[in-house]
Amino acid sequence: MKKAKSSGDAAAPQKSGLASPGLTGTPGIRYVDKEPAIPAVPCTIHAPVDGGVVMVDRAYVLIHVLPGQTSQVVRALGEIKQIKTIDPCWGKPDIITVVEVPDQDALTQLVLSKIHAIDGVSQTDTHLVYRLKEAKTK
Repeated sequence: MKKAKSSGDAAAPQKSGLASPGLTGTPGIRYVDKEPAIPAVPCTIHAPVDGGVVMVDRAYVLIHVLPGQTSQVVRALGEIKQIKTIDPCWGKPDIITVVEVPDQDALTQLVLSKIHAIDGVSQTDTHLVYRLKEAKTK
């Protein structure tokens, strides 16, 4: 297993706290000695003007595409604002996306009404990301 880069390395994630209470999430998804080893997908959620906290649901949507249609599906996916990353890849799935939506109902609408409506999409596999809470020790 690879160890996290030292904090002196320019490519290493920064050890700063969240800039404001309106930012959500953590800066990493895998941890080595309580520090992120691999940075997460960039995500900045701005606080609402009333000072409330914004929470989003993040999901990975794995997309299977009909042969020869990956480029046109990637272009169509690029028009959907909730999709934060689009990564075409070899093998199955053909495309991996990261999406951010306000709730699971919005995720359902996104996948079933927008992504499935794209010509060339044959199947999707959706994985909702959950937040781990630190276990309390006795």
